[in-house]
Amino acid sequence: MKKEMKIALVTGGSRGLGKNMALELAKKGLHIILTYNSNEEKAKDVIKDIEHLGQQAIAIQLNVMDFQSFEVFFDTVKKSIKSKFGIDKIDYLVNNAGIGINAPFAKTTEEQLDTLYNIQFKGTYLLTQSALSILNDGGGIVNVSTGLTRFALNGFSAYASMKSAIETLTKYQAKELGERKIRSNVIAPGAIETDFGGGAVRDNKKMNSFIASNTALGRVGLPDDIGSVVAFLCTDDAKWINAQRIEVSGGQMI
Repeated sequence: MKKEMKIALVTGGSRGLGKNMALELAKKGLHIILTYNSNEEKAKDVIKDIEHLGQQAIAIQLNVMDFQSFEVFFDTVKKSIKSKFGIDKIDYLVNNAGIGINAPFAKTTEEQLDTLYNIQFKGTYLLTQSALSILNDGGGIVNVSTGLTRFALNGFSAYASMKSAIETLTKYQAKELGERKIRSNVIAPGAIETDFGGGAVRDNKKMNSFIASNTALGRVGLPDDIGSVVAFLCTDDAKWINAQRIEVSGGQMI
Protein backbone atom coordinates (compact mmCIF):
# COMPACT_ATOMS: atom_id res chain seq x y z
CA MET A 1 0.00 0.00 0.00
CA LYS A 2 1.44 3.34 -1.07
CA LYS A 3 2.10 5.78 1.75
CA GLU A 4 0.03 8.96 1.56
CA MET A 5 2.07 12.02 0.62
CA LYS A 6 2.23 14.73 3.29
CA ILE A 7 3.65 18.22 2.92
CA ALA A 8 4.69 20.68 5.62
CA LEU A 9 5.37 24.38 5.09
CA VAL A 10 7.97 25.83 7.46
CA THR A 11 8.45 29.59 7.52
CA GLY A 12 11.99 30.74 8.22
CA GLY A 13 13.22 27.27 7.36
CA SER A 14 16.62 28.21 5.97
CA ARG A 15 18.50 28.47 9.28
CA GLY A 16 18.38 27.97 13.05
CA LEU A 17 15.34 26.31 14.54
CA GLY A 18 13.45 26.41 11.25
CA LYS A 19 16.17 24.46 9.48
CA ASN A 20 16.15 21.81 12.19
CA MET A 21 12.35 21.62 12.06
CA ALA A 22 12.47 21.10 8.29
CA LEU A 23 15.06 18.32 8.60
CA GLU A 24 13.20 16.55 11.39
CA LEU A 25 9.95 16.73 9.42
CA ALA A 26 11.75 15.20 6.46
CA LYS A 27 12.95 12.36 8.68
CA LYS A 28 9.29 11.67 9.44
CA GLY A 29 8.66 11.21 5.73
CA LEU A 30 7.17 14.60 4.91
CA HIS A 31 8.06 16.70 1.90
CA ILE A 32 8.92 20.29 2.76
CA ILE A 33 8.22 23.80 1.56
CA LEU A 34 10.51 26.21 3.35
CA THR A 35 10.59 29.97 3.19
CA TYR A 36 13.53 32.30 3.44
CA ASN A 37 13.61 36.06 3.73
CA SER A 38 16.87 36.99 1.98
CA ASN A 39 19.41 34.16 1.99
CA GLU A 40 18.51 31.92 -0.94
CA GLU A 41 21.84 30.07 -0.80
CA LYS A 42 21.21 28.83 2.74
CA ALA A 43 17.75 27.72 1.68
CA LYS A 44 19.25 25.74 -1.20
CA ASP A 45 21.65 24.07 1.24
CA VAL A 46 18.72 22.95 3.38
CA ILE A 47 17.01 21.54 0.29
CA LYS A 48 20.11 19.44 -0.41
CA ASP A 49 20.09 18.16 3.18
CA ILE A 50 16.42 17.22 2.86
CA GLU A 51 17.05 15.43 -0.42
CA HIS A 52 19.84 13.44 1.25
CA LEU A 53 17.17 12.24 3.68
CA GLY A 54 15.13 10.92 0.76
CA GLN A 55 12.48 13.64 0.70
CA GLN A 56 11.84 16.56 -1.62
CA ALA A 57 11.74 20.26 -0.83
CA ILE A 58 10.92 23.62 -2.37
CA ALA A 59 12.24 27.00 -1.16
CA ILE A 60 10.15 30.13 -1.72
CA GLN A 61 11.02 33.70 -0.71
CA LEU A 62 8.70 35.29 1.85
CA ASN A 63 8.81 38.43 3.95
CA VAL A 64 6.28 37.88 6.75
CA MET A 65 5.93 41.65 7.17
CA ASP A 66 4.78 42.07 3.57
CA PHE A 67 1.16 41.19 4.26
CA GLN A 68 0.00 42.17 0.78
CA SER A 69 2.24 39.48 -0.73
CA PHE A 70 0.58 36.54 1.02
CA GLU A 71 -2.00 35.86 -1.69
CA VAL A 72 0.70 35.78 -4.38
CA PHE A 73 2.91 33.66 -2.11
CA PHE A 74 0.25 30.99 -1.70
CA ASP A 75 -0.50 31.05 -5.43
CA THR A 76 3.19 30.27 -5.90
CA VAL A 77 3.03 27.51 -3.30
CA LYS A 78 0.01 25.98 -5.02
CA LYS A 79 1.63 26.07 -8.46
CA SER A 80 4.91 24.70 -7.10
CA ILE A 81 3.44 21.69 -5.35
CA LYS A 82 1.15 20.98 -8.29
CA SER A 83 4.17 20.93 -10.57
CA LYS A 84 6.46 18.95 -8.25
CA PHE A 85 4.03 16.63 -6.46
CA GLY A 86 0.85 16.65 -8.52
CA ILE A 87 -1.28 17.94 -5.64
CA ASP A 88 -2.53 21.37 -4.67
CA LYS A 89 -2.79 21.30 -0.88
CA ILE A 90 -0.47 21.09 2.11
CA ASP A 91 -0.99 19.29 5.40
CA TYR A 92 0.92 21.29 8.01
CA LEU A 93 1.89 24.90 8.54
CA VAL A 94 4.74 25.69 10.93
CA ASN A 95 4.86 29.40 11.79
CA ASN A 96 8.51 29.67 12.78
CA ALA A 97 9.78 32.87 11.10
CA GLY A 98 10.62 35.61 13.57
CA ILE A 99 13.18 37.89 15.14
CA GLY A 100 14.19 38.77 18.68
CA ILE A 101 14.66 42.26 20.10
CA ASN A 102 16.14 42.69 23.56
CA ALA A 103 15.39 46.07 25.11
CA PRO A 104 14.34 47.18 28.62
CA PHE A 105 10.64 47.98 28.98
CA ALA A 106 11.39 51.63 29.77
CA LYS A 107 13.49 52.02 26.62
CA THR A 108 11.60 49.94 24.06
CA THR A 109 10.77 52.20 21.13
CA GLU A 110 7.53 52.39 19.19
CA GLU A 111 9.41 51.20 16.11
CA GLN A 112 10.71 48.12 17.97
CA LEU A 113 7.23 47.38 19.28
CA ASP A 114 5.69 47.71 15.82
CA THR A 115 8.36 45.49 14.27
CA LEU A 116 7.77 42.72 16.78
CA TYR A 117 4.01 43.05 16.42
CA ASN A 118 4.16 42.86 12.64
CA ILE A 119 6.54 39.91 12.48
CA GLN A 120 5.61 37.88 15.54
CA PHE A 121 1.86 38.36 15.67
CA LYS A 122 0.21 40.12 12.73
CA GLY A 123 2.29 38.27 10.15
CA THR A 124 1.51 34.90 11.75
CA TYR A 125 -2.18 35.75 12.08
CA LEU A 126 -2.66 36.88 8.48
CA LEU A 127 -0.36 34.27 6.92
CA THR A 128 -2.30 31.47 8.62
CA GLN A 129 -5.57 32.98 7.46
CA SER A 130 -4.25 32.97 3.90
CA ALA A 131 -3.02 29.38 4.27
CA LEU A 132 -6.45 28.01 5.13
CA SER A 133 -7.44 27.71 1.49
CA ILE A 134 -4.62 25.26 0.74
CA LEU A 135 -4.46 23.50 4.13
CA ASN A 136 -6.01 20.05 4.04
CA ASP A 137 -8.82 19.16 6.42
CA GLY A 138 -7.31 16.97 9.11
CA GLY A 139 -4.04 18.87 8.91
CA GLY A 140 -2.32 20.94 11.54
CA ILE A 141 -0.78 24.24 12.57
CA VAL A 142 2.26 24.60 14.82
CA ASN A 143 2.96 28.05 16.20
CA VAL A 144 6.12 29.07 18.03
CA SER A 145 6.12 30.89 21.35
CA THR A 146 8.79 31.12 24.06
CA GLY A 147 9.48 30.09 27.63
CA LEU A 148 9.51 33.83 28.34
CA THR A 149 5.70 33.82 28.51
CA ARG A 150 5.99 31.72 31.68
CA PHE A 151 9.04 33.32 33.32
CA ALA A 152 10.40 36.83 32.97
CA LEU A 153 13.94 37.86 32.06
CA ASN A 154 14.94 41.49 31.65
CA GLY A 155 14.64 42.98 28.19
CA PHE A 156 11.97 40.80 26.62
CA SER A 157 8.71 42.55 27.56
CA ALA A 158 7.66 43.30 23.97
CA TYR A 159 8.83 40.00 22.48
CA ALA A 160 7.20 37.88 25.18
CA SER A 161 3.98 39.88 25.01
CA MET A 162 3.63 39.12 21.31
CA LYS A 163 4.26 35.46 22.00
CA SER A 164 1.59 35.46 24.72
CA ALA A 165 -0.79 36.68 22.02
CA ILE A 166 0.30 33.77 19.81
CA GLU A 167 -0.51 31.32 22.61
CA THR A 168 -4.02 32.75 22.90
CA LEU A 169 -4.43 32.72 19.12
CA THR A 170 -3.48 29.04 19.05
CA LYS A 171 -6.43 28.14 21.27
CA TYR A 172 -8.83 30.10 19.11
CA GLN A 173 -7.49 28.45 15.97
CA ALA A 174 -8.00 25.03 17.52
CA LYS A 175 -11.53 25.95 18.54
CA GLU A 176 -12.65 27.51 15.29
CA LEU A 177 -10.87 25.14 12.89
CA GLY A 178 -11.97 22.04 14.77
CA GLU A 179 -14.87 21.51 12.39
CA ARG A 180 -12.27 20.93 9.68
CA LYS A 181 -10.34 18.59 12.02
CA ILE A 182 -7.36 20.96 11.84
CA ARG A 183 -5.29 20.90 15.04
CA SER A 184 -3.37 23.91 16.32
CA ASN A 185 -0.66 23.70 18.95
CA VAL A 186 2.14 25.97 20.12
CA ILE A 187 5.64 25.06 21.23
CA ALA A 188 7.53 27.27 23.67
CA PRO A 189 11.30 26.79 23.41
CA GLY A 190 13.59 27.84 26.21
CA ALA A 191 16.88 29.57 25.45
CA ILE A 192 18.54 28.00 22.39
CA GLU A 193 22.05 28.36 20.96
CA THR A 194 21.38 29.88 17.52
CA ASP A 195 22.08 33.20 15.78
CA PHE A 196 18.64 34.40 16.94
CA GLY A 197 18.79 37.80 18.63
CA GLY A 198 22.35 38.30 17.41
CA GLY A 199 23.50 34.95 18.81
CA ALA A 200 23.51 36.25 22.40
CA VAL A 201 22.60 32.92 24.03
CA ARG A 202 25.22 31.08 22.00
CA ASP A 203 28.03 33.63 22.10
CA ASN A 204 27.69 35.36 25.47
CA LYS A 205 29.40 32.98 27.89
CA LYS A 206 28.01 34.74 30.96
CA MET A 207 24.45 34.49 29.66
CA ASN A 208 24.96 30.90 28.54
CA SER A 209 26.26 29.87 31.98
CA PHE A 210 23.42 31.68 33.75
CA ILE A 211 20.78 29.91 31.65
CA ALA A 212 22.45 26.51 32.08
CA SER A 213 22.58 26.99 35.85
CA ASN A 214 18.84 27.72 35.89
CA THR A 215 17.87 24.76 33.72
CA ALA A 216 17.09 21.42 35.35
CA LEU A 217 18.99 19.44 32.70
CA GLY A 218 22.05 21.64 33.21
CA ARG A 219 22.65 23.10 29.77
CA VAL A 220 21.32 25.53 27.19
CA GLY A 221 19.08 24.14 24.47
CA LEU A 222 20.25 23.26 20.96
CA PRO A 223 18.25 23.44 17.72
CA ASP A 224 17.83 19.67 17.53
CA ASP A 225 16.12 19.72 20.92
CA ILE A 226 13.22 21.52 19.23
CA GLY A 227 12.73 20.26 15.69
CA SER A 228 11.79 16.72 16.68
CA VAL A 229 8.95 18.02 18.85
CA VAL A 230 7.53 20.00 15.94
CA ALA A 231 7.89 16.95 13.70
CA PHE A 232 6.00 14.82 16.22
CA LEU A 233 3.12 17.31 16.24
CA CYS A 234 2.93 16.95 12.45
CA THR A 235 2.23 13.22 12.55
CA ASP A 236 -0.74 11.00 13.31
CA ASP A 237 0.98 10.07 16.58
CA ALA A 238 -0.14 13.51 17.81
CA LYS A 239 -3.66 13.27 16.40
CA TRP A 240 -5.33 13.92 19.78
CA ILE A 241 -3.09 16.79 20.85
CA ASN A 242 -4.85 20.07 20.21
CA ALA A 243 -4.86 23.62 21.63
CA GLN A 244 -1.81 22.82 23.77
CA ARG A 245 1.23 24.86 24.78
CA ILE A 246 4.21 22.50 24.90
CA GLU A 247 7.25 24.00 26.55
CA VAL A 248 10.54 22.60 25.28
CA SER A 249 13.07 24.12 27.65
CA GLY A 250 14.81 21.30 29.53
CA GLY A 251 13.16 22.60 32.70
CA GLN A 252 14.35 26.21 32.53
CA MET A 253 13.47 28.42 35.51
CA ILE A 254 11.42 25.85 37.41
